[in-house]
Amino acid sequence: MSSWTRGSLAALAVCALLFAGPAGCGPKGAHGPVDGKPVEPVGKLLDHTDEEGRRYREVDRKTAPEVRVEVRPVADGDWDVRLAVRRFRFSPAGTAARAAAGRGLAQLLVDGRLVVRLRASEYRLSGRFVPHGTHHVTIRLYADDGTVWAVAGHPVQSTADITAAPPESPESSQAVSPKEPAQAAFLKP
Repeated sequence: MSSWTRGSLAALAVCALLFAGPAGCGPKGAHGPVDGKPVEPVGKLLDHTDEEGRRYREVDRKTAPEVRVEVRPVADGDWDVRLAVRRFRFSPAGTAARAAAGRGLAQLLVDGRLVVRLRASEYRLSGRFVPHGTHHVTIRLYADDGTVWAVAGHPVQSTADITAAPPESPESSQAVSPKEPAQAAFLKP
């Protein structure tokens, strides 16, 4: 093989590597754009953590995701939980563990205890998680890397207080207190 041919092959190989870029250098999106947009750091990690030890990710109030929860009793003793979100999209299962602005999942907590991680805006809460008495149903938003979305040092969340009446009560088996449906408002700008 002549030196001209070897030199041309080497130049062709370099061009091929430059064209391929970092795509072959790691997991998908690890070094380049995601969904056609460059990967940028999102927010600032704080030392604050939730009950599970997950760090808060502070973002500006103007761009922060928001959530509102509404809880309604269902005739069979369960509860319908509906979320309204702004500047937030639920990520599908299997999404890379990376914080992306306004993306992630929600956790549903009853009286501060995790019940389920949600990737959708509706959920049927079993009555077994809501025994007789008043309870706090909280929805908290998380980034895909497991950090808690936060504004001014507080988690982005919404809480509704609900009251479950005893099953033997002649009144309806559940009541929402103090208003129906139970809901919490969006953040105030």
